[in-house]
Amino acid sequence: MQPHPNVQAVQRALDDAGARNGSGGTSLVRLLPDAVHTAAAAAEALGVEVGAIANSLIFDADDAPLLVLTSGAHRVDTAALSAGLGVTRLRRATPDFVKRHTGQVIGGVAPVGHPQPLRTLVDTDLAGYAEVWAAGGVPQAVFPTTYAELLRITAGTPAEVA
Repeated sequence: MQPHPNVQAVQRALDDAGARNGSGGTSLVRLLPDAVHTAAAAAEALGVEVGAIANSLIFDADDAPLLVLTSGAHRVDTAALSAGLGVTRLRRATPDFVKRHTGQVIGGVAPVGHPQPLRTLVDTDLAGYAEVWAAGGVPQAVFPTTYAELLRITAGTPAEVA
């Protein structure tokens, strides 16, 4: 069975970037038996701490997409983030906004594989884990990587987001 086009796009982006997992090997998208729509569900399915899950959250920042990769151990402080970014309005994006800017659906948004690069912030708390897991383009797909690799492959900016 051919993987979903979103999974293929994510794997292609990972391959093109030479993305690595926590052991230094090639970062490969893995399909789980069931969808994992939350960090807790992903952590349970993978047998890792919830903090090692890199949630991909899309925000509408003054009508522009902003990807925040945050540790599953906490929530984004939107008021502090908005002030730090100098945007007047920062809110969780609608499903249509997410799909339009990422080509992916909420619950499966990957850090890469989008139609266009997105402005990306990477939660500095993810640096505390030797390996982190991110969504792979659909709700049942994930891939292993590291904090440093997330910064590199997304051209992201380190940020305190909680």
